[in-house]
Amino acid sequence: MSKDTEKADVGLSGAGLGLDELVRQGARQVIQQAIEAELAELLERFENVKTLHGQRAVVRNGYLPEREVLTAAGPIAVKVPKVRDRSGSGVKFNSSIVPPYVRKSPRVSAALPWLYLKGISTGDMGEALRVLLGEDAKGLSANVVSRLKAQWAEEHAAWSRRDLSKSCYVYWWVDGIHTGLRSENSDGQCLLVIIGVKPDGSKERVAIGDGYRETKASWLELLLDLKARGLQAGPRLAVGDGAMGFWAALEEAFPATQGQRCWFHKMGNVLNALPKSQQARAKADMQAIWMAATRAEAHTAFDRFVSINGAKYPKATETLKKDRESLLAFYDYPAEHWQHLRTTNAIESTFATVRHRTTRTRNCVSRPTFLGLAFKLIEEAEKTWRRINGPEKIKLLLDGIAFKDGEPVQDDQPVQQKLAA
Repeated sequence: MSKDTEKADVGLSGAGLGLDELVRQGARQVIQQAIEAELAELLERFENVKTLHGQRAVVRNGYLPEREVLTAAGPIAVKVPKVRDRSGSGVKFNSSIVPPYVRKSPRVSAALPWLYLKGISTGDMGEALRVLLGEDAKGLSANVVSRLKAQWAEEHAAWSRRDLSKSCYVYWWVDGIHTGLRSENSDGQCLLVIIGVKPDGSKERVAIGDGYRETKASWLELLLDLKARGLQAGPRLAVGDGAMGFWAALEEAFPATQGQRCWFHKMGNVLNALPKSQQARAKADMQAIWMAATRAEAHTAFDRFVSINGAKYPKATETLKKDRESLLAFYDYPAEHWQHLRTTNAIESTFATVRHRTTRTRNCVSRPTFLGLAFKLIEEAEKTWRRINGPEKIKLLLDGIAFKDGEPVQDDQPVQQKLAA
């Protein structure tokens, strides 16, 4: 039994050790065993490779100098073995668990941006990590965060130049966020974000840019940049609120794209024009519109709302009426997709994360830092996005099949009925 193993066994007995130290001792033993297993696999792979004298060509050759790796369990000392290749073919052993030069585990490396993005200020970073990882946490100063922010800005810049000639989107969710951050050029900097649905039903970031107060000019610049990088066409449907210059820009850049107004924003605007005593009833009446099974039933519920509120609350009814058709555009798409298309919830939940971080960033920031921070926040959020319901229905849309009240139709007949005939 090696001295290292003896030490590990003594540590695992728990005699005189606290829980944290016990965890570190156990982690060290597991990591060391895993590295030795990796080495054994390499040696087995080259077992039949022999020298001219019949000896094994690839053999163990001691250890590299011991180094500490910062893990979620704290700093752990590891010893990575070396091999000697006597055949001269250059075989080396590199552990995938502890690659060369790595000093922090991926989990700890990921914790750095998340601590910052979740609201831990740069100055408090070291203290927060010492609480999590102990006093031995090293190299995690404010300078690390500064380097990270510069790296995020570079990543956003590279991502914003990517080729889009092979990209295709069925739906877009579009919104702008007024962060309250002061940039070096303007106090009215606004984040402009587009999230798209691909033909397989998965979601991805399409664009992350900035502009001045969601103007048409700002959105048009963003959309034309997408075209310049190869995007052949816009989505079938774009979902957004009604306060943006986006719609005018979309009409100019991608006129074939249909628009769907967000019901969440619209209901908020209507309710703001009603007295509180009427809001609960009005909210239920509006829900009856967008929850209707068919467009005809939705129009009936729409007319009912207007007739009930038109005389007493004309501002509220006009707010609803002006976007009547665009509020009901989702009926021309698969019913399985309706819950995704009636609101911009897919993008609002992402923006909640951005707002949480940017409300804690009070200082004036540069434009690259602003965009890099938003890029990294949305990149992390993207990891939790799921495919839309009924992704198989997207193929029908792309094949040119029309939908009526959520069902596919051809020659004014339901597709299922034609197939039966």
